[in-house]
Amino acid sequence: MEDFPNRPDAPLKVGVSDCLLGKEVRYDGTGARSSMPHDRLEGLFDYTSFCPEVAIGMPVPRPPIRLVGYPDDYQVVGVKDPTINKTQALKDYAESVVPQIGELSGYVFMHNSPSCGLFRVKVYPPGQDGPGVRQASGRYAASLIEALPQLPVEEAGRLFDDAIRENFVTRVFTYAHWQLMTENLTAARLIEFHSRYKYLVMAHSIQTYQEVGRLLSNLKGDVEAKAQAYILLVMQGLKQPATRKGHTNVLAHLQGYLKRQLPSADRQELDQVIQAYRRGEQPLLAPITLLKHHFRQFPDEYVLKQSYLDPHPAAAALRIRL
Repeated sequence: MEDFPNRPDAPLKVGVSDCLLGKEVRYDGTGARSSMPHDRLEGLFDYTSFCPEVAIGMPVPRPPIRLVGYPDDYQVVGVKDPTINKTQALKDYAESVVPQIGELSGYVFMHNSPSCGLFRVKVYPPGQDGPGVRQASGRYAASLIEALPQLPVEEAGRLFDDAIRENFVTRVFTYAHWQLMTENLTAARLIEFHSRYKYLVMAHSIQTYQEVGRLLSNLKGDVEAKAQAYILLVMQGLKQPATRKGHTNVLAHLQGYLKRQLPSADRQELDQVIQAYRRGEQPLLAPITLLKHHFRQFPDEYVLKQSYLDPHPAAAALRIRL
């Protein structure tokens, strides 16, 4: 498709908690800058920062707040003065910034925060001083996720993990391409997008791969609604970390496009490298690099446009430890 847009180049626009940029906006007047999301993701993202607690009028420094109640029903109240209740204010602020954040391609949240934490934020039992249970999301973060379920999100602390970091960047670049593609949405462009991302989805979730295939089998009617259902499925599927089994399945599919071109010795070598990866004896880059080498010799237009081979800029070296 001649008018189909290429994947946008880095840096991509991503939201981030203010304190992660080093801004001294935390309750104790400090920042939280570290090597993540900075040094490890250098050049990939252009950050737009937010601090919901400051935005709703809380001072710096300020009395700390926490979640009180139950994991699915809690209030955001003062630690020392429980009459301070910021629950509705945080919800309202999240609603007010949804249009702005909807134009971004991802969001990095501050971990453990009662407003911005994504996972395992402590919720304290009501009416008593018992220990907190790590089972909730911060109020602001939860409201944003509810409003923008397709948006790639992650916590800064988790991004130190090689696999989680690569997964997040993959989702951000996929979603940024989707945003660019949907500026002129048609059924044909939707099919073209899927044709480029189908093997990436397959590596992460066979179930999602099958579900989106069924969804796209009939595009009669409201294409916009089908597109929204499609990208929600895709982004949910990509959140599942790709396993060695998933990667091996995709590598074998791509290998099939070369079975008539490669000499017997080259086919055996490629199969041995793929199986060595499956057993954990080789990194993912080994079979991918060999596949790319063979496809340069025997180009296949369909394979060469697959995002699976290059889901993000190679200079980021995100797959080097996978």
